[in-house]
Formats: sequence, structure tokens, C-alpha cells
Amino acid sequence: MLRTIKPKNARSKRALEARQPKEVEDSRTTIFVKGTHTGQLLNNVMRDLMTLKRPDAISFSKKNAIHPFEDATKSTASLEFWAQKNDASMFVIGHSSKKRPHGLTFVRMFDYRVLDMLEVGIENCVSMPEIKTPKSTPGNKPLMHFASDLFDTNPRFTQLKSMLISLFNGEVIDSICLAGLEHVISVSLGPSLPANDESSPLPTVHLRTYTTRLLASGTRTPRVELISMGPSLDMKLRRHTPADAELFKTSHAETQTEEERDLSKLQTRKMKGLNIGVLVLNSHLAQLDAGLLPGEKLEGSGKSRKNFLRSAAS
Repeated sequence: MLRTIKPKNARSKRALEARQPKEVEDSRTTIFVKGTHTGQLLNNVMRDLMTLKRPDAISFSKKNAIHPFEDATKSTASLEFWAQKNDASMFVIGHSSKKRPHGLTFVRMFDYRVLDMLEVGIENCVSMPEIKTPKSTPGNKPLMHFASDLFDTNPRFTQLKSMLISLFNGEVIDSICLAGLEHVISVSLGPSLPANDESSPLPTVHLRTYTTRLLASGTRTPRVELISMGPSLDMKLRRHTPADAELFKTSHAETQTEEERDLSKLQTRKMKGLNIGVLVLNSHLAQLDAGLLPGEKLEGSGKSRKNFLRSAAS
């Protein structure tokens, strides 16, 4: 791991504060890493995925001997080092071998530690340059569509859905203009699994990317037409590593915003029976000297207030 760095000036202090956890996290920076052996098919897939991910994408030009599933200890140390050095939270690793050709591994990080991993095998790819249609603007947020119930019921496909959302989600926004929605990423499955047959092979995953075109419909809402822009991928699920239970729980812990913390404090005061919005002051007075009080007579006693207090004190 990297050593702890102490800021020497205001600029380095701001850079370190930008890496600290936030109430609303920034979009994930993804590093694309090539293994020792990659073919032209895998290079095209990684290039197109990096195009969809830009500007939050970093590409390593050199090949690296990294095997997340075989040599877990060494590979995990390298991934954690790269993640902390580049402030990245996700990796896409391409590696091809005779046993597992055209393999693509997604690695998700949390707090610069490996959270979970998922490997897919690319069976077919139609790259973006092969489809001669207009492309979307880099950095735009896509609309993601998952067309199968298995993405919510099967743990393997649930993990794939979570990985793809983490990869393409981008910044967290409250709303989006319809004209600003330039492309759609659709993920569907081949023939579904039998109801009670878990030994059957998992269906093929089909990932398609389209640009949107708004046409007149005669009403206030325009008619949306989808035009294929690439890439078009056919994938098979392979190996995977689920997230550690404790680390997964920590990664999903929700932090309160400043407004929620203030509201929580007010609710706590209500439960304790304290007045809200009322300023309460405690006054501290010195010992009162009865001799300094005005000497008015008390009715029916024939004594002044001064003598009455003195007699009472004695």
C-alpha cells in the first residue's frame, strides 16, 4: 500500500480532500488493463467499452501479468496499488488463453480494496467502427435496460447487472432532459433456464447499444426511434468471486446528509421533551445583601422591609 501523504500546501490538501469519502460519490473511474495475451477481438471490445466510459476511463498501454482468479494474492496487491494511485474504483481486465479465450474480468473496488469480481467470455462482437451510424457524445449518461426477470432473481445475473450499472452509471443526478438522453444500453438474455434445472448452462448475455432519435408524433411527447451504434456483444458468464459479507455491508452503509443530521437532532430534542426554537438562559447571581434593599414598611407589621429581613435572617 502507498504511504500516508501529508499535504505540504493548500493545493495538495485540496487534492487529498477530493479523494475522501463524500455524501454523494463521484462517477467511478475505471482502469482498462490488458493481460499478457489479448487478441484483436478483445482489444476491440475494450476499446469500445472505454469509449462509452469516457472521460472517466484510464487505459494502461503496456501489458501486465495479472491473473485475478489464479494468482489472487499478487493480483489483489497490484489492483489495490493501482486503485489508490489513480483514485479508481473499478477495473476491466482483458486476458485470453487456450482454456478461456477472450476473457473479460470486471473488478469492483471499495476503499481501495477488492470488493467482488466477475469474468465473462466474449463470443461475438460487432465494434463501433463497423456500424456506420452517428455516435453519442462522450460523457453522457445512458439509459440502461435489462430485459429479463433473471437479473432480479438469479444471483449470477444480479451481480452482472450491478457490475454494468457501476460501470456505466456515471454521476448521480436528480433529473435529465429528454433531449440529453442520447444513447440506450440494452442487456437481454438468450433462452431462459428451466424452472428446476440448476445444472443447465447459463444463457448467453446480449449487450446492445443504441442512439436515440426524437421524431414528431403529433402530440406533446415525441416518438423515440433507436438506431444501433455499437458495440454489440454476446457474452457467457464464467468465474466469479462474491463480495465479503462485512465489506459488502460497509460499502452499502448510508451516511446522513447535513439536512438529515439537523432533522435527527430536532427529533431527538422532541423525544426528550425539550422546547424547539426557544432560547433557554441560565442566570448566575451573587449572594444578595438585604441591607441594600429599599426600606419600605410592611403593612400591619410596623417594621420596615430592611428590619424585617434582618430579623428574619437572625
